[in-house]
Amino acid sequence: MLGWRLRTPAAAIAGIGLGIGLMTTVLVPRVEAQTPAQREQAARKAYEEHMRRMDEAEKAAAAKPATPPAATTPPPAAAAPPANPPAAPKVAAPATPAAGMSQADQDAATERGLEQYRRMMKEDPWSNPALLDADRGEALWAAKKGPRNVSLAETCDLGKGVGKVDGAFAELPRYFEDADRVMDAETRILWCMENFQGFDSTAFRKNPHPGGGQPVKDIGAIATFVSHKSSGMKLASKKDHEKEKEAIALGEALFFRRQGPFDFSCATCHAESGKRIRLQPLPFLSDPKEAKVVVGEWPAYRVSSTHVMTMQHRLLDCYWQMRLHRLDFGSDVSVALSAYLYDRARDGDIAAPGLKR
Repeated sequence: MLGWRLRTPAAAIAGIGLGIGLMTTVLVPRVEAQTPAQREQAARKAYEEHMRRMDEAEKAAAAKPATPPAATTPPPAAAAPPANPPAAPKVAAPATPAAGMSQADQDAATERGLEQYRRMMKEDPWSNPALLDADRGEALWAAKKGPRNVSLAETCDLGKGVGKVDGAFAELPRYFEDADRVMDAETRILWCMENFQGFDSTAFRKNPHPGGGQPVKDIGAIATFVSHKSSGMKLASKKDHEKEKEAIALGEALFFRRQGPFDFSCATCHAESGKRIRLQPLPFLSDPKEAKVVVGEWPAYRVSSTHVMTMQHRLLDCYWQMRLHRLDFGSDVSVALSAYLYDRARDGDIAAPGLKR
């Protein structure tokens, strides 16, 4: 996967109930004279500009008022009307309450448009900018770094043996005896960096995730690489050790616990099918059927924020939206929630890194 060649086909945006606008193909050439870092920067800049234009086109299409059906042109005044005039052509009414469409029909039409948009984004996996971060993560995994000048590839065991990444993500979170705790991918990577490379995580823990438009941090890039090496496999997080069972049970309790100034829980948004915030569907995450569809897509590239968002980042963002206390990176709470979600999604397909709106 090393090498910074990136291909993107013509991308298309589905305007909800309004139409599809074709966007211009963006090609990122492979320039041998550039360093890998320069090629990555150029590719990322081109992609972010491309995705920004896609997002603007989507918003413009959504804001465009529906065009009413054109009236049938009457025959010229001088012409005599036929004895048996043909029936007027049937024109589909716009999807508005005034046209008599029920709220359920409107919701269904909106969801069809959203699903078309999501499907079009996923048609070509090489159009996903997260693969740039997966490549960067692969290089970081192999690089000798830190005060001890060693690589994670020669020191870090993700559960399959030192340096082995194929299939490791599929079995996380899991219990690690050397750390005597359950860890997900990001938490384990950080632990390895601290214990084998001598990495000082103090500054990282204060700000572990990127802001809008900024690239994912190194640990997130490595997690993206590790997750991609399990793509196509089934989620099979461990639940044999007593501490693994405890983590899943704690995660379930936290998922349904109402707290904070709004008296929210994770289940407030994710314990019922068919919910949506604006144009964002809210999957029923405690239902294995729905959890299997989405959990295996993280880490994922968020078009709206133009960067990769990992599961740790996604959970922190949910806690922020509920106005709860800050969810610390790799904490027992964040790992337990991950353990519960991955257990709910057991046997679901891994399609990481995903591509989200």
